[in-house]
Order: sequence, then C-alpha cells, then structure tokens
Amino acid sequence: MSGQLKNTSMLESLVQITERSVEDAALDRARLHVLDWMGCCIAGSQTATGRAFAAVFDNGAVGEAFYWGSLGNILEMDDVDKRALLHPGPSIIPAVLSLAAKRNCTLREMLQAVVRGYEATIRLGRAVGSHHYSIWHNTGTCGPIGAAAACSSILKLNSGQSAHALAHAISLSAGLWQTRHEPQSMGKQLHTANAARIGVEAAQLAKAGVVGPLSIIEGEQGFFKAMCKDGNPEEVLAEYDANWLINEVSFKPWPACRHAHATIDAALELNKTIDTDKLSDEIIVRSYSDALKFCDKPNPKTVIEAKFSLQHAVAVCWVKEKPELADFELDALERQEFKVVRDRVRVEDSDKYNSVFPAHFGAEIETAGQKVVINDALGDPENPVSNEQLSEKAKSLIEYSGVDRSQASQFVSYFLQCDESLSCQNIVSHMNEVMP
Repeated sequence: MSGQLKNTSMLESLVQITERSVEDAALDRARLHVLDWMGCCIAGSQTATGRAFAAVFDNGAVGEAFYWGSLGNILEMDDVDKRALLHPGPSIIPAVLSLAAKRNCTLREMLQAVVRGYEATIRLGRAVGSHHYSIWHNTGTCGPIGAAAACSSILKLNSGQSAHALAHAISLSAGLWQTRHEPQSMGKQLHTANAARIGVEAAQLAKAGVVGPLSIIEGEQGFFKAMCKDGNPEEVLAEYDANWLINEVSFKPWPACRHAHATIDAALELNKTIDTDKLSDEIIVRSYSDALKFCDKPNPKTVIEAKFSLQHAVAVCWVKEKPELADFELDALERQEFKVVRDRVRVEDSDKYNSVFPAHFGAEIETAGQKVVINDALGDPENPVSNEQLSEKAKSLIEYSGVDRSQASQFVSYFLQCDESLSCQNIVSHMNEVMP
C-alpha cells in the first residue's frame, strides 16, 4: 500500500505502510541481516573505535543501543541499500535488539520490527536526492526513522504514537560527510550510534505522550525543505515491486567501502585469466563518479583510507585470491607487492556507469589488452551471495575478533536455527558470551 491518504500527513501514511503484516519470507531475510550485523558488531567491538565507545557505555536500552550502534559500521562490512545509499543494519538492529531484550520479546517480534524499520529508513533514503547525499551521511540522517519505526513495533504503539515517534526521530536526525575528509575521525560510527539511540528514545517518548510535528517530512520548515535540495518527499510513499524493501538490500562480501566492491569483483575476475606476475602495464579502473569521490586514494596511510581506496583494493585482488580484513590493516599498506600494483592503477569516471547509478553499482578493469566488466557488485539482489557465504562471513568476522573458530561456528548455527519463539534475552546473552 502506497500513496498519501486524504487528510493525513505523509508520516502518518508511511506508518500505515510499515504496520502491515510481515510474511515469513521477510522474517527469514531479516534473520540473515541480523546475523550479518552481529558478525560486524562482534568484530568491531575489538577495534580501537569499539573500545573508545565502550568507555562511555551506559546500561539500559538506550545506552546499549548507542554502544552497539557504534560497532556495526567500523569494519565497513555492514549491509547497504544501494538506491538509498545508506546502511540500515547498524542503526536499526542495535536499537530494536536492545529494546526487545529488555522487554523479553520473542525473536519473531524482533524480526518483524526489523523489517518495518528497514522499510521506513529505505523509503526515506531513496527520496532524499543526490544533493543530500553529497553533504549528508544518509545512514545518519535516515537511520533514526527506521530505528524509531522498529522500536515502535516492539513497544506496540498505536498508529498515532508511531507517527509521533517517527516525527521525533526525523527532527533529531543528523550526520555530515565532513567526517570522511579526516581519516582519524570516528564520526561515521557516531552517526550510526546516534541513530540507534534516537530510535529508542523517540519511541519511548511517543509512548509517554510526547507529541511531535507530523508534517516534518513535507512541511515548509521540515526535513526536505531544509536538507533535500533535489529530493522528492512524494517518493517516500512510492510503489515498489518488492513486498518489503529489506529484500532489496545488499550484503557486503568484502571489507571495503561498497563503492569499491564492483572494482574488487572485476579485479578478482581478471586475476583468474591473466598472468599478474609478468605484467607491468597500467591498470585502468572505470566506474561511477561517487566511487571516485569516496575511493580515489592512491596512497592510503590509514586503515579507513585503505578501505576507501580503489587502488589498494585492486592491488590486494591482484596479489591474492580474495581480499580479507588483514589486507587493509596498517602493516598491509607497507607491503611492497601491494605498493607496486597501486602505483600502476589509474581511475576514470565513466558515463556508462554514472547513467545507471545508483540502481546499479558497476565498474570495469582493463590492462594488457584484457577487460572485465561488472554491472552489479556481488551481494546486490541482481548478483546475490548465498546463505552459506553469509554464514562464512559471520564466522570469519567473529573469529577476527579473537574468538575460537568452533565457538564462532556454534554461535552462527545457534542463531540461524533457533526458534522464533525464543526470547531475545537469550539471544543477547549468547551474543555477549561470544564477544571477547
């Protein structure tokens, strides 16, 4: 159901979309996204950024949501909606899981809330326009509404209360891309943490009777007027082929910025057919403008710069069968075999890929008379990863945090197989046992 209802705000119409019944197939999909986030969260907890956020951890649903919200994006392996250009998982899942555990909700109730939260965030994110994304971090600005929608579902708010929760969330949304211009900044993780915290607080405030501005989306001094120069608020209520938009969210198989993934796929494919040891030719990468804007870093000096470097990603793929987390650590940046390849990489903006972005994340690599074209990055709905690959990714992330491989495998199997009637308290207890 889409389209604004007569005499209602856009926000109230959006709530009616998110409140419909969630079918089992969407719940199964949501379970995979929760597992994916758990792997990212557990691994992120053992990084310098994770430990810094742990130092300000505060007990309770709000504090837990904030802390967990900081962890899922640290390693740049969180899920992403390519059309909305945002990561729904690291802001929505920590908010709903923390609140669901505190209220002793079942796994099924939590998964239903996740689906509804993804719907709200993605709908807003797909409507904000390219100018918004050029300045604002969509995950930070659109994440709070999804976290609030998910938490409203957990608290069983009525339609009016849910609308006020979403209004509060939008009123407080924020997150500027300037954080990406300073490699040492942990602001990107603060954005996801803040979005998760806002979601819990907004729903609790609405339940307590605190009302918000229901015209916050389309109002004269509302979200789109203030922050979305070329956005279209009507698109928040657009018709989509997917029954629930969580089914169109991409998983990230590689430990790098999503804008680098099509390039990674192309480099890995080319590496299968070419003798890389004997080549000295220039390596040309062609992709869309945003891939270059965020990831043209020929000489990365930090871990985050490495994850946002097309040149380093190509070098890793040239030398190895597949990129791993360790290949983006500081010591890997100094490896001579990577440096030699990075120096050979030249990146180019391509109208071919700009014309279909963001519906398609594409790239190509050409060298020594050979070329590989990737139209859709691995992990997108058009080029999906298998459930087995997602399970292996989660195990590897948990193992990366310092957990024994067998324990990581046991946790992944437990979560994938546990009954939907299980209390979220049990799930959180198991997750905390795995976190080093």
